[in-house]
Amino acid sequence: MTTIYKICPAGEWRTAEQAGRFDGMAIDRHDGFIHFSTASQAAETAARHFAGQGDLLLIAVDGDQFGQQLRWEVSRGGALFPHLYGDLPVDAVAWVKPLPLDAAGMHVFPEHLP
Repeated sequence: MTTIYKICPAGEWRTAEQAGRFDGMAIDRHDGFIHFSTASQAAETAARHFAGQGDLLLIAVDGDQFGQQLRWEVSRGGALFPHLYGDLPVDAVAWVKPLPLDAAGMHVFPEHLP
């Protein structure tokens, strides 16, 4: 299983749960795909795009289930990032966990992520 991760404001994810699908945040819709990160990329993504932002969720998805809709494309520093060209069905999600801030304002990731 290739697990990929989405960082998302809790309110936006709750809306997706009600709809049964997540069609992305504003930046995703603008770019034409849903941005994801690998486990090793997630902390830098949080720091760059969500610095100091609370009320976030970390959403884990099995990327293998999307076939050609999931493309690994060059992004930050030449690294390959997973991009989903299509909606994310809520039932395709493996788990959703809070992404809290510590006392220094840094996001605290689950222990099993690097």
